[in-house]
Amino acid sequence: MGLDKWLEAHRMDELGRLDTPLHRIDARMKTLTALVFVVVVMSFPRGAVSALMPLFLYPLALMRLGAIPPRVLLRKMLFAAPFAVAVGLFNPVFDRQPVLVLGPVAVSGGWLSFASILIRFVLTVGAALLLVACTGMHRLCAGLERLGVPRVLVVQLLFLYRYLFLIADEGGRMLRGMELRSAGQRRLRFRVYGSLVGHLLLRSLARAERIYKAMLARGFDGEMRAMAPMRLRWADAAFAGAWVLFFVAVRNWNLAACLGRLLTKGLS
Repeated sequence: MGLDKWLEAHRMDELGRLDTPLHRIDARMKTLTALVFVVVVMSFPRGAVSALMPLFLYPLALMRLGAIPPRVLLRKMLFAAPFAVAVGLFNPVFDRQPVLVLGPVAVSGGWLSFASILIRFVLTVGAALLLVACTGMHRLCAGLERLGVPRVLVVQLLFLYRYLFLIADEGGRMLRGMELRSAGQRRLRFRVYGSLVGHLLLRSLARAERIYKAMLARGFDGEMRAMAPMRLRWADAAFAGAWVLFFVAVRNWNLAACLGRLLTKGLS
């Protein structure tokens, strides 16, 4: 599998050009909603697990309303999952104090905190990926500039995203050339991969210089110009307001525990 196919950078651009009710929501409102969502997720206590579960309604609703395939998001989250696992990997080792008993099994605080880290990772990274997929990077950056983010940071963010395409293309071509020249040998020495990374850096720098000169020749002055003006509608404000109220409710009350108590009373 090539690097470009694994990253699927072009796929995110294709999803950002869809025409769904979610894509038509103003980029500023979606950005603010996602920011509040991330802040609420990270504000929960260290070992919170059940209280975080109702927040999965937000990414699931976005995938449904925006027609975003779960496979694309899962592949990208799996690409970054080792970093989240490494953060909480030793929690069960250092924190062995039992805090929960499930039948014959005693669950330690380390396992709860490890599960909480993984849940937070899925929620926050999923929300960020969905924001890009249901908005498009160009509209998202334009919305950030309208929200007051410095233009230099916005332009750098857009260029960083666009250069992922170039690096993926260059890396894919170099990997295909290496496979064609290796005569079917799948095991290659580490120094070969080190040389490939060095050549990829040199090619990226040379291509970046050519692109920059082409942009200057076309009159680039550092300003991002949107093709269509952004206009706030009542639907945009209602979208953001409804989700923020939901996030506040989830943060103040453990909705999962309340639902469990209601079901237990109904069955008893």
